[in-house]
Amino acid sequence: MKKIFYVVTLLMAVLLTACGGEKEQPKETDTAAVEKQMEQVMTFNLGADPKSVDPQLNSATDGGIVVNNTFEGLMRVDANGKAQPAGAESVEISDDKMTYTFHLRKDAKWSDGKPVTAADYKYAWLRALDPAVASEYSFQLYYIKGGQEFFEGKGTKEDVGLEAVDDHTFKVTLKAPTAYFLNLITFYTFMPVREDAVVQKPEGWAKDPSITLSNGPFKISEYHMNDKVILVPNEHYWNKDSVKLDKIVLTMIVDSGTALTAYDNNEIDVLGSNQVPVQEIPKRQVEDPTFHIVPFLGTYYYIFNVNKAPTNDINVRKALTLAIDREEIVTEVTKAGQQPATGFVPTGLVDSKGNDFRATAGDYGISTTADVEKAKEYLAKAGYPNGEGMAPVELIYNTNEGHKAIAEAIQEMWKKNLGIEVNLVNQEWAVFQDTRHVGNFEVARAGWIGDYNDPMTFLDLWTSYSGNNDAQWNYTKGDFPENKKFDALIENSKVAQGEARDKDLYGAEKIMMDELITMPIYYYTGVIMVKDKVKNWERDILGTWYFGNVEIIE
Repeated sequence: MKKIFYVVTLLMAVLLTACGGEKEQPKETDTAAVEKQMEQVMTFNLGADPKSVDPQLNSATDGGIVVNNTFEGLMRVDANGKAQPAGAESVEISDDKMTYTFHLRKDAKWSDGKPVTAADYKYAWLRALDPAVASEYSFQLYYIKGGQEFFEGKGTKEDVGLEAVDDHTFKVTLKAPTAYFLNLITFYTFMPVREDAVVQKPEGWAKDPSITLSNGPFKISEYHMNDKVILVPNEHYWNKDSVKLDKIVLTMIVDSGTALTAYDNNEIDVLGSNQVPVQEIPKRQVEDPTFHIVPFLGTYYYIFNVNKAPTNDINVRKALTLAIDREEIVTEVTKAGQQPATGFVPTGLVDSKGNDFRATAGDYGISTTADVEKAKEYLAKAGYPNGEGMAPVELIYNTNEGHKAIAEAIQEMWKKNLGIEVNLVNQEWAVFQDTRHVGNFEVARAGWIGDYNDPMTFLDLWTSYSGNNDAQWNYTKGDFPENKKFDALIENSKVAQGEARDKDLYGAEKIMMDELITMPIYYYTGVIMVKDKVKNWERDILGTWYFGNVEIIE
């Protein structure tokens, strides 16, 4: 493509000269300018500096975008959400669905040219299960025989069902058949890493271009904290011929207004999910063909800290949940076609019979509009009639104009409907994640995007052993017997099939919703903007962006 464009440019210059035009043949400096114009560069706004871009430590969408384009797992999700062979060229599944044997591509290489081996996958997966590493996604590997036991100190890593048979054969043994296992392993946590890179700088190797190694279509050439990441093609990638971009600039503009201005000034080519100021959405929908509202499998919600007053009282949690008007939030604040949320699992996921999980599970008595009278009853039961005697509630959110607007709307609803004061506190993204994770909050903003197409991806994060259970709802650390029942249902669902599994999953959501450890607000849609010149971009319903096939055509 580049060579053809260059030849045409030179021929045009020659023809103009022959016809008596005023243009001269390109000089050496002109050739350099032409080649610079031909460079395939895409600028994408991440929206924040990712807390991590380490496959086993990342737990956020922004870091996942970097990981998904610099690393490659055994399988990769295609544009239709189907798992396809990637780092593996084929897989054999045993008759009992318990053993998966992956045959790795013999031409798969790391960015330094060394082969990607089965031992690299084994190292990465055991690293995710190592309690010393404290991966928030370690629970995703509990499907593997011996995985949970290793993480909990009840078994050794030698007992985990992972075997590097030879350099190009990786065998995985599960504890029970898992129908969505191939989809599961497309997730970031399952991507390989090289031990010799990790040990040099365990906490920061992935952001250090002098150390980091990757096996995906791109590699990190520069990392400037709170500014930008530069990705360039991995010249050793097995499918390098499909990669057209010469460079990807990942900016970290937090303020949506600033990001949109940069987009309008052609300084940014792509705005990732939900980076358009809400007041701009109605106008852009009508006037800007590069504006898109796309499906997004996720739930926007607030987390209650069930281990800290006043939200350790379920009556307070019920009052706060019933006192908000979700319809008003999606129509007057977010304005992008979101659906009010009355349960945690979003619409779009089905059970074994093909029924929509959300529609079947119901709304747990949560209305899309405010039920003020019932909310007041629960607040009075908690000992705060009309909000009297209740200290101001602290609500934290990560710095973002959209999150701020929602928080302000809810602050006003709680004040008007319950008579309580709410203090809003915003924090920088990485700090916010740590604050929420350690439980240093009362109410906190959150959002969960599915990792794969199954209701389990929204439910198992609330188990006692999940690194993402920021509600602090954990029977091993407090008096939460319902959490123990919840764990049992999730564990049963991992070995159950069909309707029996459905019953476990529906039962699990009912427990967490009856306990109201979270306050669902709405189900996501994705608001994105992509310049017309950016071709062949891929973003699936899980919000995963892939740039391996992108081409810039002016």
